Amino acid sequence: MTTPHRLKLYNTETRQKEELKPSHGNQVLMYTCGPTVYNYAHIGNFRTYVFEDLLRRTIKFFGFKVDQAMNLTDIDDKTIAGAIREKVSLSEYTRPYIDAFFADLKTLQIEPVEHYPAATEFIPDMIVVIQKLMAKGVAYEGGDGSIYFAIRKFPRYGCLSHFNIDELKVGASTRVTADEYDKDHLADFVLWKKYDPERDGQIYWESPFGKGRPGWHLECSTMAMKILSETIDIHVGGVDNMFPHHENEIAQSEACSGKIFSKLWMHSEHLVVDNKKMSKSLGNFFTLRDLLSKGFTGIQVRYMLLHTHYKTQLNFTFEGMEGIKMSLQRLQDFITRMQEIAASGSQAGSSGKITNVLEEKHSEFASALADDLNISIALAVLFDLVRQINVLADAQEISSVEAIKVLDLLRRFNDVLGILNFEGQVAEIPQELQEALDKRLQARKDKDWALADRLRDFIVDRGYVIEDTATGARLKKGADGI
Repeated sequence: MTTPHRLKLYNTETRQKEELKPSHGNQVLMYTCGPTVYNYAHIGNFRTYVFEDLLRRTIKFFGFKVDQAMNLTDIDDKTIAGAIREKVSLSEYTRPYIDAFFADLKTLQIEPVEHYPAATEFIPDMIVVIQKLMAKGVAYEGGDGSIYFAIRKFPRYGCLSHFNIDELKVGASTRVTADEYDKDHLADFVLWKKYDPERDGQIYWESPFGKGRPGWHLECSTMAMKILSETIDIHVGGVDNMFPHHENEIAQSEACSGKIFSKLWMHSEHLVVDNKKMSKSLGNFFTLRDLLSKGFTGIQVRYMLLHTHYKTQLNFTFEGMEGIKMSLQRLQDFITRMQEIAASGSQAGSSGKITNVLEEKHSEFASALADDLNISIALAVLFDLVRQINVLADAQEISSVEAIKVLDLLRRFNDVLGILNFEGQVAEIPQELQEALDKRLQARKDKDWALADRLRDFIVDRGYVIEDTATGARLKKGADGI
């Protein structure tokens, strides 16, 4: 099936949807802000990473190729403080969190990207960028020995966040050495932070500007330009990165290269828990590992992080997670049913009804994604497909060949969604459970309700439920197994 729809995405900078038109043929160059590896990533972080994965998969769904880089920030105030506190080297401190991050990506079915640059691997390149900025007169050495970017030397400053320098109370004469600062604090930002033995311990790099280390904002700019291009197609991150981080990236990148840094900017909204900001003090702070320890699966968490449009705040609740279990179970039951029909060799026909439904739903699914990743509509299309095909299957109007076509379309949808499992769905039921089901059916015929109830409880305790179908009762895995 072809996908004739044009992919349109909301550009934070222009505040409108724009058609994706790569600058390098059919290949999309995309940079996505990755983790600062000082701790385990929390579900708020993964809301952004799942969105970025959905974007990547959607771009591929529309026939483009993707060359993507996601940074690993292994040097900043937090990683240095952690290494000093634990009395280990910077790499020894960050390695466990880097390994955990990749394990979490796998659990959430997030596709590996082409490049995972670590900031510490590109410091010589960052020094070159600073030298170019100083030569152009847009960077200078401050009284404290650190190197700063002069935002008033860059006329486009504020183009992304739409802040007006002259309207803000805090002037550009203020300098900020911290890696992060308040959203509304406009200031010259650090490119190279001078070494401070009390603050940095023995962690520093040599440079023409003296001992020190690069500023956080500079890291992403340098790696994006070095690995991808001086002009990339899409830059993505959480809304909290828009200012100052992404604003500063634009300034230093474009001042260095003289070219537009990114043609399109996309930002995902925050995740909240029970309508409250996630906070350890409130006891509502969760890592992926926390949710897995509570019995949820990676697919269930992925669905939760995926099912709300990226520009809408996502409210996480445990009640919502229980609903997600049921939704996924419905999808898996449908896959099982289609696999059983496909394996049955049924010659039943539907006079073209199945073909019409599949073409219609493919078009609707593509149309939803083409409209700035309208995931809510895309998921609604998926469930409507399930409903319509189930009606035809109930009427025995679907053949084995048609069931295979349904499964093919589901796989196409899942290339984008990453929430379905096509392996082992027609699995053998353990013999003791099948025997228990047969005995329960006989007990019900004999009106021995007590025995029937005991056998039902025996089945349920082992993670299975009894489902009545047109061909009789059968066992299936419970929702907790998704």
